Amino acid sequence: MDDKFILPVNYDSVKGLKRKAVREQYVEEQKNKCWFCKSDLGKEPHKTKWINLRLFPPGFMKNPIHLHHSHDSGMTIGAVHAYCNAVLWQYEGS
Repeated sequence: MDDKFILPVNYDSVKGLKRKAVREQYVEEQKNKCWFCKSDLGKEPHKTKWINLRLFPPGFMKNPIHLHHSHDSGMTIGAVHAYCNAVLWQYEGS
């Protein structure tokens, strides 16, 4: 998909391949760095906090890169490691 999105986008308004394309656009625009921890998205992040996997839906950690979004506004924020997304959700409620 070669179409570029005007970021941010409403997370709920994009599904499937469009959501994947938005995530990939963030990865590109962030120069392959995690929005949260700033480390390379192609590598494991430095894990500083314990994650309670029972808090998350099955398969939450399956995809190593997530599209982070605000649960208040629904707008996308950036691409993050699955671990970083879990930290944001568990410890910061976002």
